[in-house]
Amino acid sequence: QVHLVESGGGLVQAGGSLRLSCAVSGSIFNINAMGWYRQAPGKQRELVASIRSDGRLNYVDSVKGRFTISRDNAKNTVYLQMNSLKPEDTAVYYCNADIQPWGLGYNNNYWGQGTQVTVSS
Repeated sequence: QVHLVESGGGLVQAGGSLRLSCAVSGSIFNINAMGWYRQAPGKQRELVASIRSDGRLNYVDSVKGRFTISRDNAKNTVYLQMNSLKPEDTAVYYCNADIQPWGLGYNNNYWGQGTQVTVSS
């Protein structure tokens, strides 16, 4: 069993900051790419940021310069530092990871349960 548990969401005023965390636990052999997605009401889920095991980063244009993704491999945790938040950043944020469990020779894709981020104007 592999679990992704997010934390750090909440309500913040525009211009404020939040830091999301996602801890991976379970029978893990290797964690490859990790990322954060978000889904606003009435919209499709979109990739916000991702970080590969080699450290390569990717951001959606709307968050570049404001959000920073990072990972701590020793803790099996990925973070999303969100600064200069805007009302349009309001969404449920989901952690996602490609993980090779023990005993399998391939990756499975896993999702966290989601954490609400609300930015008031």
